[in-house]
Amino acid sequence: MKGLRVVPTWRHGRERLYVCLPDGGNVAWYDRDAARVSLLGEDREAEVLAALGPFLTGPVTVGPPPVPTPAELARLALHPDDDLAPNRPGEALLIALDRDPGPAHRLRPDPRHRALEAERTVGEALDRMDGLGVRVLHSIPLPGGDRVHHLAIGPGGLYAVHTVYARRQRVTVADPLVALGRREPLPVLRRVRADAERISYALTAEVRPVLVLAGASHVTVRTPPREVRVLTDGEVERLGDLGGVLKPADVEALYATARDRNTWTRL
Repeated sequence: MKGLRVVPTWRHGRERLYVCLPDGGNVAWYDRDAARVSLLGEDREAEVLAALGPFLTGPVTVGPPPVPTPAELARLALHPDDDLAPNRPGEALLIALDRDPGPAHRLRPDPRHRALEAERTVGEALDRMDGLGVRVLHSIPLPGGDRVHHLAIGPGGLYAVHTVYARRQRVTVADPLVALGRREPLPVLRRVRADAERISYALTAEVRPVLVLAGASHVTVRTPPREVRVLTDGEVERLGDLGGVLKPADVEALYATARDRNTWTRL
């Protein structure tokens, strides 16, 4: 068959090359990461491989598209309004600021902008771990108006990540208190542990609480926090180095459950 075209696309940070007919219809696609060529018709295998020849980077598996996993089927059945996966870091703050920007002139900066900066910084660091098999959700709404800043699900397990804006400040941690500079200490670690406990209940899985101090100049831990891991934004990607807890199929199954808004309304 003549006239086959190869069209590269990117989806969720992964490259996929589609092999198309002159009229635009797809006959196959090549997933570089999976080293697999999925054919929609076996009679075109030779032509498809010839078209993909310049793009193949090594041995590949050739065959019909793989059977969807239960997690993939659950995702396909999820209504777009209930899918939390498209949430951006700080999604709730972005919506709140869009609805109510606040007065144009104020004596002090709106604290929501600083909180948004922190969530964006940490969220972007978490998203960079996608290549390590870590799936991330941002700004998960909980009953009562609360929300989880970030949830990371990967080979190393599940992490409920709470961010605090601490740019150029010295931070002192004395469980359960966290003090920024000379400000009054607040029991932040109680909130961090509570978020992890709620997520654990909803997903029926162990969830580890993490506090990230975005932009902190120095962190002093006077009392080692119980269960909570304290990091700066520059250390977030260390979470992707941990493994040996969840298999890829388990990660995808938990991610499929966590991205469904209805999972959290039952808490």
